[in-house]
Amino acid sequence: MKHSFQTIAFTAFAIAASLLTSGCASNQRPSALSSSGREISHESHAALRWLYGTNPKARALGSQARAVMVFPKIIKGGFMVGGMAGNGALIRGGSTSAFYQTAGLSYGMQAGIQSYGYALFFMDEAALRSIDQRDGWEIGSAPSLVVLDQGMAGSLSTTTINKGIYAVFFNQQGLMGGLGLQGSKITRIHPNP
Repeated sequence: MKHSFQTIAFTAFAIAASLLTSGCASNQRPSALSSSGREISHESHAALRWLYGTNPKARALGSQARAVMVFPKIIKGGFMVGGMAGNGALIRGGSTSAFYQTAGLSYGMQAGIQSYGYALFFMDEAALRSIDQRDGWEIGSAPSLVVLDQGMAGSLSTTTINKGIYAVFFNQQGLMGGLGLQGSKITRIHPNP
């Protein structure tokens, strides 16, 4: 039995690793989720418009944010060991200013596959500068990152916004628990136009 569990865990890890490294980890080309900078930009802007239209708290954050990093579609899957990846754009002043990729591995009691999107609202210049200061940005090391769930979003007002970065999830589909940002890394990419 112990041998079978190790075989399953190793196989799941190999699948997750290949999902993350098959074009997705390249600094030159984005993953198959979006093949060009134009597509990533279009999908990110469309996702942000949808988020603002369906979530007034996100719209309020956006009106005060210095920039918003939008990942319109993240694919996450796994069994015991999981992987997630997706591409997005940094939107500043209504225009796309850079492209990023998010990727990560996780382990533990998990099984399934899902897709979702998320937006990071950078409320000050210090938080915004933190994304490009090193070779990739690990979410757990973010200054003052606040993940807004339904309860927390309900108590948010323009006078209580005082953190560096807010994360808002949207468009969750599929069957997998444990939506979160821990263990993921954001890296700048340079897709083809």
